[in-house]
Parts: sequence; C-alpha cells; structure tokens
Amino acid sequence: MKMRADRMEGQNSIARHGPDGVVVNAVTWTESVVVPWTGAVLPWDVAAFEALTAAHFARLVTLAPELVIFGSGTRLRFPAPLLLRPLIEARIGFETMDTAAACRTYNVLLAEGRSVIAALLFSTVASAA
Repeated sequence: MKMRADRMEGQNSIARHGPDGVVVNAVTWTESVVVPWTGAVLPWDVAAFEALTAAHFARLVTLAPELVIFGSGTRLRFPAPLLLRPLIEARIGFETMDTAAACRTYNVLLAEGRSVIAALLFSTVASAA
C-alpha cells in the first residue's frame, strides 16, 4: 500500500508497505527493520516472531523513544511480557499490531511530532499456514 505522510526534514516516514517489506526514504527494506522517527533506519536481526528475545527489545531502548510500535508480521501476535521487560523498565510505551497497521500508525504518530519507533517484523522463513 502506498502511503503519503507530510515529512519534515530529517524524519523517517514510511512511503509504502506490503507483506514483503517497506519503503522508507526511498530505500526498500525486505527484512525486519527498525524505523526511528529520526536518524538511521536500522536492520533488526530477527528472522521470525518465534526468534524474538528480550535483547531485540533492549536494543530499542538505546534509541530513547517515547513509544514503540511493534509490527508482528502479517497477523497480530503478542510477544511474551518477559521479552518486553527492557521497555517496561525504561518506561517506554509499547503497542503491538500487525505490520501493515503498525506502518500506518507510525506515520500518524510521526506527523504528530512524537518520538516513535516502528519495529517491523518481516519473516524470512516460510511460515506454516
């Protein structure tokens, strides 16, 4: 889906998303990715939902967002609370949604001037139906 968000200089808006990736600042990302409101867009070294660890979320704390929007893939899946402990301890808000909804929500929050991160999961392994 193509998206259009009013983009201020230095912000990372998501221009397009689909089940196989996103386009941020004219760069296509086809594997899991961390999209902070500003700064470098980063690969997120998680190949599947089942591979998530607390360390994946601890990495997000270092970016100091007020809110993390987690895109769990093509369907809504919630990570175990234990995995979210680094975010909880840092008092960073957290919302889970499917990746398409996460992309849309991220852009809305970005347009509001929020310091938000989209942590988007794109599975690189075949999933069972």
